[in-house]
Amino acid sequence: MSWLRPVLNHYLRLTEKPHIRRAAGPEVLRRSFLTKSRVFFHPPFGTRMATRPLGPGEALHITPPRTARDTVLLYFHGGGYVFGAPETHSAMLAYLARRVGGPAFLPRYPLAPEHPYPAALDFAEAAYHALLTEHAAKRIVIGGDSAGGGLALAVLARLSQSDTPLPAGVFAFSPLTDLTFSGASFRGNAERDVELPAERAHEMAEMYLNSADADDPGASPLFADFTGAPPVWITVGDTEILLDDSRRMAGRLRAQGVDVTYVEERDLPHVWPIFHNTLPEARATLAALAQWISAQANSSDPTR
Repeated sequence: MSWLRPVLNHYLRLTEKPHIRRAAGPEVLRRSFLTKSRVFFHPPFGTRMATRPLGPGEALHITPPRTARDTVLLYFHGGGYVFGAPETHSAMLAYLARRVGGPAFLPRYPLAPEHPYPAALDFAEAAYHALLTEHAAKRIVIGGDSAGGGLALAVLARLSQSDTPLPAGVFAFSPLTDLTFSGASFRGNAERDVELPAERAHEMAEMYLNSADADDPGASPLFADFTGAPPVWITVGDTEILLDDSRRMAGRLRAQGVDVTYVEERDLPHVWPIFHNTLPEARATLAALAQWISAQANSSDPTR
C-alpha cells in the first residue's frame, strides 16, 4: 500500500464524510460533487468528450487519444441515485478507456427524487439497447460504481432474463446491491468507512424507491436472477459499509453459475479508482480491470 492511502483516507474522513452527513439535500450534493470533480479529477491529455443522443436521452461520449480496439464501455455513475453526473466520473472513465483502447458512454440517467425507481433502470436498459444498434453485444462491457454499480447489475439481470444479446461482461466498483441494508458490514463498518455516513443511506433509498419495495430485484440486484449472465468483475474495500453488498453479490452470482472475479482490497475508500490522478492503488485497479475487460471482449462468443 502506498503512503498516499492513509493520507487520502484521513482527508475523506475529515471533509467528505461530514459533508455528505450534513448536506441539506440532493442539490447541495450535486453541486459540490461536480465542483470537486473539476478540481481534483483530470482525464489523460488528448481525450475527447462530447455529449450525444443515446436512447431516450443523452450520454457523455469519451474517446481516448488512440483507439486500438472496438470494445465499448457503457458506464453508470454513482451517487446514491440522487446525485452524480457523467462529468463527475468522466476523468476516471477516460483513463480506463485509454487503457482499454476503446470509447466509453456515460448516460445521463434520471435522478431521484425527481425521477424515482424504476426511471433510472428503464433509462439504463434503453441506453444499452441503443448501443446495440451501433455495436455488437460481444464488444460492449457494462460498468458502474456504487449506486451505478447496482444499476449495471440490475440491467444485467433484466437482460439475462430476456432475448436481448448479452454484453461481454459487467464490472462494478463498490456496488450498492441491497437497499434493505441487511449486510452486517453496513453496521460493522459504519465507523471504519471514511467516506459514506451510514445514517443517511435510508434517506437516499427512500427518495429513490418512492413506494417500491426495497427488495425488488430491479432496485436491489442482490435478489435478482442472473442465470445465463456473462462474466462479472467486482471490487470493494474491506472497510466499506457496502462490503457485504459485494461479498454477497459475488456469492449469489457464483451460485447461479456466473463466472465472477471478486477483488477485496484492504483499507481503501469507497470507489477509490476515481482518485486515479493521485492514488497509485487506483491506477493499479484500473489497469487490472482493463486487462479483464480486454479478455472478455476478445473471448466473447460471436454467436451469442
